Amino acid sequence: MNKRPLYFDYAATTPVDERVIKVMVECLGLSGNFGNPASSSHAFGQQARQSVEQARRQVAELVGATPEQIVWTSGATESNNLALKGVFQARGVAGGHVITSQIEHKAILDTTKQLQDAGVAVTYLMPDADGLITPQAVSEAMREDTFLVSLMLVNNELGTVNDIPAIGQVVRHRGALLHVDAAQGAGKVAIDLAEWPVDLMSFSAHKLYGPKGIGALYVGQRAQQRVLAQIHGGGHEGGLRSGTLATHQIVAMGEAFALAAAAFEEEKTLIVRLRERLLEQLFSIPGVRLNGSPNQRIPHTLSLTFSEGEFNSAALLASIAFSATSACNSASNAPSHVLLALGHDARSASRTIRLSLGRFTTEQDIDQAAQLIKAACASAPAFWQ
Repeated sequence: MNKRPLYFDYAATTPVDERVIKVMVECLGLSGNFGNPASSSHAFGQQARQSVEQARRQVAELVGATPEQIVWTSGATESNNLALKGVFQARGVAGGHVITSQIEHKAILDTTKQLQDAGVAVTYLMPDADGLITPQAVSEAMREDTFLVSLMLVNNELGTVNDIPAIGQVVRHRGALLHVDAAQGAGKVAIDLAEWPVDLMSFSAHKLYGPKGIGALYVGQRAQQRVLAQIHGGGHEGGLRSGTLATHQIVAMGEAFALAAAAFEEEKTLIVRLRERLLEQLFSIPGVRLNGSPNQRIPHTLSLTFSEGEFNSAALLASIAFSATSACNSASNAPSHVLLALGHDARSASRTIRLSLGRFTTEQDIDQAAQLIKAACASAPAFWQ
């Protein structure tokens, strides 16, 4: 049996934590908590409903929201679609203006393209040299008819962190709504929606050691009655997202978020230490550079460009699981739109790798990965010329 590669692609997805698996399995099978949460007339449904509401509280507690502000979805992609399309359609008028950026996830960029096809004007902000969208850039792009701004908290390729509280102040002052894709930020950045001027925020369980196929959308007070449902049939989730609730996935997401809250500071300290150990070794390679702000970032995600000579990242994939771009781009084999927006050309983008660390990364993993990457550089003759 071939040895499994070292896993350095936590930004694409995380393994489900064993503690999460345990509570998830307890909701399956005849002896489990398998009832329909909407079946309130009997004990099976009531038990399932109680578990769903406990999970809603757990998700809300991690991000400083109230439970009734959390709407279950199938993941951040659906949450993004519900937020953008839902706000547009709820307006009931044509046109208007939306602001986003050139380095958003495809779930945002493809959705704003649909809004453009429906007659909405969309401004795509350029990031600054550090891969950040500044409050000033947002302020300068605002128009009288701007009704929504959508920007990510943490960039999925760079790991850079936008100043969402400051951006939110700009947006709120102008009367628009602010949506934030926080799929990469929950559990890694301290989020306080009780204080942040944010109206809508998207989450996904599988980025935080929960299962795939479950996520949530935070709908703040200003956004209530200003979002139109995209999935109809039964009026579940306050009428915003119909469909029988998947108790096992919801309970798992709640547990994953609760575990992240309990271990927040400890995990942050661990990941910072591992990142510094990795960078100390990789920065000995001539020409390597870190993409994005060295300071305004999470420690988990590193985008590194090997800028001298040739660097064949594909040769490393047998030994290290990493991304040459985001998972949403990899199927098309196209250069990363994020790197292109930062000024890379296609060749430079092809010499860039994203390494992302997580809960189960060890010092041994770090040292082995560094050795493999350095060996790959040394084996490319042109690299050292």
